[in-house]
Amino acid sequence: MGKRPIVRRRGRSPNFMAPTHRRVAPAKYPLLTQGERAEGTLVALHHDPGRGAPLAEVRLDDGRTFHTVAVESMYVGQRISIGPGSPPAVGNILPLAEVPEGAIISNVERRPGDGGALFRSSGNYATLIGKTNGTAILQNPKAKTFVVDARALATIGVVAGGGRTEKPFLKAGTKRKLMKSKGRKYPIVRGVAMISVYHPHGGGRHQHVGGSTSVSRNAPPGAKVGLIAPRKTGRKKVRKISG
Repeated sequence: MGKRPIVRRRGRSPNFMAPTHRRVAPAKYPLLTQGERAEGTLVALHHDPGRGAPLAEVRLDDGRTFHTVAVESMYVGQRISIGPGSPPAVGNILPLAEVPEGAIISNVERRPGDGGALFRSSGNYATLIGKTNGTAILQNPKAKTFVVDARALATIGVVAGGGRTEKPFLKAGTKRKLMKSKGRKYPIVRGVAMISVYHPHGGGRHQHVGGSTSVSRNAPPGAKVGLIAPRKTGRKKVRKISG
């Protein structure tokens, strides 16, 4: 009897779960009342496993502490201002309504009060290109535009850690550590490369499934691999437009 396919083992085994107990803290802005402004000091920069950008630990003057995604040029001991009326300096957090047009921003809230959701990966940023009717229009480096509530908070600057993906892993063990911290499936082995007792697609001299890979939505767990209840299969038909 062969072992269960990995799609079954991943659902129950703790070996495939992300080690979230090693994470530093959630990267979220502090909750402020309407119109409140707060100031604090950046006390530490942390590496968060599974996150490409470093985390900045900020201690507010009232004793509260929060973590946020660090931007380039941040340093320990820097004064951070949060909320309306904050100057548009690198590292400060202020509403989009008060950010000057053309400014480079990151860690933008999708909705006011959610703590930050957009442009948070290492080296990522957005440019504020306009404001209208209580909304702000942002543009990412690929020229895609986003329309966000002007009351949403954003950090001035580019997320730190840019160029991280350009560094090669050099060996599979280093890549495995990254994937383990994220709880990702790695390494990925093709089903046709296995023998038949390990995978429904395995077996045979040639690495070919030998039939359709589409399976029913109600297929049993041991056979539920491949294209699960696909809407379409096969090659796409090219529609010729006659002129």
